[in-house]
Amino acid sequence: MVLDGSSDKMDPFSSSEDEAGEVDTSPLKIDWLEHGMCEEKLGISGLPGCRFKDTWRSLENDIKYLENAGVTDLFCLCTKGELKKYRVPRFLQQVAESGLTVHHYAFLDGCTPELSALLKMVDELKVALLNGKQPLIHCFGGLGRSCLVAVCLLMVMDEALTPDDAIAKVRELRGPGAIQSVKQYNFVNEFRQVLAKHNKDKDDEDRSLSR
Repeated sequence: MVLDGSSDKMDPFSSSEDEAGEVDTSPLKIDWLEHGMCEEKLGISGLPGCRFKDTWRSLENDIKYLENAGVTDLFCLCTKGELKKYRVPRFLQQVAESGLTVHHYAFLDGCTPELSALLKMVDELKVALLNGKQPLIHCFGGLGRSCLVAVCLLMVMDEALTPDDAIAKVRELRGPGAIQSVKQYNFVNEFRQVLAKHNKDKDDEDRSLSR
């Protein structure tokens, strides 16, 4: 179940199959990222069911494809405003109703997430992978936000991996457009230092509370 306050009334951006446009029934493009800690892989894709400009997909078909591909957990990085814009206003509910576990961590296109939200997401991804599940991350195009999270996950799971090597690994999979903005690139390169400071501050706080 996903509680997000969406209305069940007819939406002007409804993803109904009756809307004009030729529906693309080709399989949703999912790239699978290997990380070295277990056999399960992390999926990265664009927004399932997206209907925007030249892209006109069926959410119902894409959800079935996710199920057949073995996806168990879906991490959505799109805002609710984007989901309406791309004509899938009930996306979170429809995916949850299919039986997939939905994790919603929205942040704006081209931007970076709050550190606390990112760390929670990375932890949930690790737990899913190590428990034999097959999670998938998506944003709108599956290049900027999704790849940022994937790169940070790689660096957490492999402390010897440099930011450039992690970015190169994701770009080899998703193409040169992965990690799209300067802000995202800088965030990835500073992630380890920021994480180390966060952990030190947390340890100092814990020691202070235990006295």
